[in-house]
Amino acid sequence: MKKTFSFMLMLVVALSLVLSACGQDKNGGKNEGGTKVESDGSGKDFKIGMVTDVGGVNDKSFNQSAWEALQQLKASTGAETKFLESKGEADMEPNLNNFVREGYSLTWGIGMLFEDAMKKVASENPDAKLGLIDAVVDAPNVVSVTFAEEEGSFLVGVVAGLVTKSNNIGFVGGMEIPVITRFAKGFEAGIKAVNPDAKVTITYSGAFDKPDLGKSIAATMYNGGADIIFHASGGTGNGVFNEAIERKKNGKEVWVIGVDKDQSLEFGDEVTLTSMMKGVEAAVTKVSKDLIDGNWHGGSHEVLGLKDNAVGLPETSTKNVPEDVLKKVEEFKAKIISGEITVPGE
Repeated sequence: MKKTFSFMLMLVVALSLVLSACGQDKNGGKNEGGTKVESDGSGKDFKIGMVTDVGGVNDKSFNQSAWEALQQLKASTGAETKFLESKGEADMEPNLNNFVREGYSLTWGIGMLFEDAMKKVASENPDAKLGLIDAVVDAPNVVSVTFAEEEGSFLVGVVAGLVTKSNNIGFVGGMEIPVITRFAKGFEAGIKAVNPDAKVTITYSGAFDKPDLGKSIAATMYNGGADIIFHASGGTGNGVFNEAIERKKNGKEVWVIGVDKDQSLEFGDEVTLTSMMKGVEAAVTKVSKDLIDGNWHGGSHEVLGLKDNAVGLPETSTKNVPEDVLKKVEEFKAKIISGEITVPGE
């Protein structure tokens, strides 16, 4: 938990700098419409809503990170917070509009699948303030935050490539969309950088909310000789962990690399080799708190990566990843930040 807190703190600082600069350039530090928002720092008069993608609020990953951020914001500022779950893409626009109609101060869409719905809602409701994670909508009333997932995925690929004993490694993605293919391509590049002989199997489940499907895909990969699987599939990835847990209990040495959060805190160190963390909590916290504090930066977009401490490995990696491997990770991290290595994302 210590590393998770420090990870969020560093990202909050980074976001404070980049979004402040961007917001001043675009809106002169003012709210949309040119009016500075006056605030005493209390959130008691603010309502912040969040719409999940199909993974649901308890996906133990992406949506859950965002909701935990809003729960913490409620505790610290008194702001009213609420979530709505999307059972399918058709629910996304109505759910966003639900918060807008109810006069919420800020409405979040969590995930790339919200791009079209967010664009329409933003256009039809110019006075509404909206936040979007993992996609970009160029509108003066939307703050967009995306991440360089390929950079963090490269680092967990380095771990997998050096730790594998079978030279057979799997990747389970949700839908084959740009944000998920960035995970896959970065992961594969990291593996090949340290272990060109390793076989990498990439499978897209086509869903973020099907743990049974994730379990089945993981079983096929493990049966085929894989000893490490990295998932970027939301709730579907819970099934990957469940399969690994069953095999571990039966004496099989298999691992899972988690995503978005430090998933060892949920699924245990016995099966979690490491995780590729994304600063979703810090991003949602920062933008929401900016609104409460009167520093709304509508129309801004930031891409956050290793240089911003927005992606990376948790401290719990030391439990299962050898020290020499972690040193190699730090070497590659420095090369990516310096520009010596450009990680493929497409």
